[in-house]
Amino acid sequence: MDIQRSGSQPSGKGPTDYFTGTVRVDPLFLAHAPARALGVSVTFEPGARTAWHFHPLGQTLIVTAGAGWVQRRGGPLEDIRPGDVVWIAPGEEHWHGAKASTAMTHIAIQEQHEGKTADWMEQVSDADYGVAA
Repeated sequence: MDIQRSGSQPSGKGPTDYFTGTVRVDPLFLAHAPARALGVSVTFEPGARTAWHFHPLGQTLIVTAGAGWVQRRGGPLEDIRPGDVVWIAPGEEHWHGAKASTAMTHIAIQEQHEGKTADWMEQVSDADYGVAA
């Protein structure tokens, strides 16, 4: 058994290679072999979002606060709110983040595949995000 005490792991800033805007990442749990799942709590300030990316083994998002958006490549923009659970299939290109005027926090759970949880692509442009807004 391993208990991760609240506040025992430092918060970090979302790296600018993977995020636009102000994003805080709080680690929740890491995989202990042979398990592969890990989880983080991610807080997006208004207008902040991920870059386009995909997960080799998929991802589950659990919205805990605020209001945000998630979009799969070529698909409609989807509103997400507290209590919503989003399953993103393996290999599905997508982005997620806060709405333009409201912060959003979600728990993200994904599995590692060969030590990797995501493949990152280009940023969601302000023009594309503005169209969504």
